[in-house]
Amino acid sequence: MVNDMKSTKRRKTALLGLLAAVPLSVWAGTEVYVPLGSANAIAVVDAESDRIVSEIAGINASHGLAVSVDGAFLLAGSLLERPVGAAPPKPQDMSEADHAAHHSNAAQVDPKKATGGEKVGTAYLVDAREKRLLRQIDVPSAVHHALVMPDGRFAVLTHPGGGGVSVVDILGHRVYKEIATGAVPNYAISKRDGSRVYASNAGSGTIAEINTADWTVVRNLQAGKTPEHIVLSPDERYLYVANPGSGTVSRLDLDQAKVTATYSVGEDPHGVDLSDDGRLLYASSKKDNRLVAFNLANGEEKAVPLVPEPYHITTIRGTGKVYVSSRKSPKIWVLDQQTLALRGEIQIRGEGHEMSVVNR
Repeated sequence: MVNDMKSTKRRKTALLGLLAAVPLSVWAGTEVYVPLGSANAIAVVDAESDRIVSEIAGINASHGLAVSVDGAFLLAGSLLERPVGAAPPKPQDMSEADHAAHHSNAAQVDPKKATGGEKVGTAYLVDAREKRLLRQIDVPSAVHHALVMPDGRFAVLTHPGGGGVSVVDILGHRVYKEIATGAVPNYAISKRDGSRVYASNAGSGTIAEINTADWTVVRNLQAGKTPEHIVLSPDERYLYVANPGSGTVSRLDLDQAKVTATYSVGEDPHGVDLSDDGRLLYASSKKDNRLVAFNLANGEEKAVPLVPEPYHITTIRGTGKVYVSSRKSPKIWVLDQQTLALRGEIQIRGEGHEMSVVNR
């Protein structure tokens, strides 16, 4: 009996020691990662309090950002380019030795051979739990948006100046493949099982459907005028596509391979997302300074003013909130998903771009 009590006590002590060693962020609930563009950092927001709890420095001119399904790491892309062979700027608080070790170099992949040009872009691999930079990876050119595949092995980056996307091998820290998709590729999303990736081509008016079994384009679907941001319906039958050229969002039926509905948003729409229940479609109009919610069941719509220039939209799953960044002001609006009532604002630095959410 005494020995059993001692054994139980030892197990409890060991468990407490293990828990104490786990970073607090693991138990932090829902976190939102916000690339801050010109501020050269990523903000980490606690979605319960809608407050910035930390920043990850040294992420230069980041616009696209994606998180792995398990919340273990982030991949962010830079809008800047640099000559082949030139390392990106050294992050703050990093030694020169660590910078050299963390930067992907020619010993891993020949940047000129991988990119086919005289300039390269940068992707940043970040430990999301410890909030630290792990590796800088050379990619073909400036990165707009990012996607981490569901299995965490690969990521897809869009390169507007390159006419395609790159597939990045996360573990190998290298470009695995480049895929020509169309003119001015903008955004990429995948099915939940990772079997298909959809990339919007603003310059071609198409969505490229990529089969990830061999990373080839199997269809180019007409989507509207200058398709950019996209979101996939919960049943994965429809793509909702923002078209800045026409002030609309298109509903693209993937089975029929055609647009089957169009929603009028306003001048220069940008962000799109869906509510937790999939019932409401959100879209922002930068020039009309408003956010619109469309009820997909009955066609009703509701709009609220957001000044200035509502930009990226991200539904914060499980919280009843939707975050909307401003293109012109360093802030994020926090709105109620169902009523669009303003629940608060988050003051940031720089500009809030492609936000990613982790439910820990």
